[in-house]
Amino acid sequence: MPKYVIERDLPGAGELSSPQLRAISQQSCGILKNLGPQIQWVESYVTESKIYCIYIAENEELIREHARQGGFPATKISEVFAMIDPTTAGH
Repeated sequence: MPKYVIERDLPGAGELSSPQLRAISQQSCGILKNLGPQIQWVESYVTESKIYCIYIAENEELIREHARQGGFPATKISEVFAMIDPTTAGH
């Protein structure tokens, strides 16, 4: 299945407390459970004013539906075509 990076504009994201982040995570997981196994949340990165999420999904529309149901912004959705890391450079 394709992998996506979702950029979510959320001013003040970096100031969210652990309980607030837990509540957002729980809400997201509940929606994902209802949408089924064709969409999976891998992880997210919280910055000062954005949250960047990594998802695996059959298509972009599932990601948009997840955002719609949860009231989460999905400012930009980008499909991942390749991954690189330090091991890609070889030795």
